[in-house]
Amino acid sequence: MNNDHRPYTIFCDIDGTLTKQATASEVANPEFVLELLPGVIQKLKEWDQKGYNIILTTGRKESMRFSTESQLKRAGIFYDKLIMGIGGGKRFLINNFKRDSDIPYASSINIPINTGLTDIEI
Repeated sequence: MNNDHRPYTIFCDIDGTLTKQATASEVANPEFVLELLPGVIQKLKEWDQKGYNIILTTGRKESMRFSTESQLKRAGIFYDKLIMGIGGGKRFLINNFKRDSDIPYASSINIPINTGLTDIEI
């Protein structure tokens, strides 16, 4: 796990990160089949076995929750929480340092669209 024995929390985008980027009309259809990117299920299983909290994020509107949850389930993507409606603009993670430590408690990993998680190490 990590240095202080508390589980990590992974915030991970869906479209273009876990699954191939799809059109707005495709993702609005609950029957649409998401195309998994390389290493996604393996990495989710690894994180889950390590006890990490997996939080999926998406710019999809909250009104698309049913479609999104159906698509994720059918694709075999599991998670602890789904945060929707965060928009498509640039995203920032703001966090503090823990007391008596200069080690950052927040990190960011940016990957090219539609490449998957195969080479991601946390």
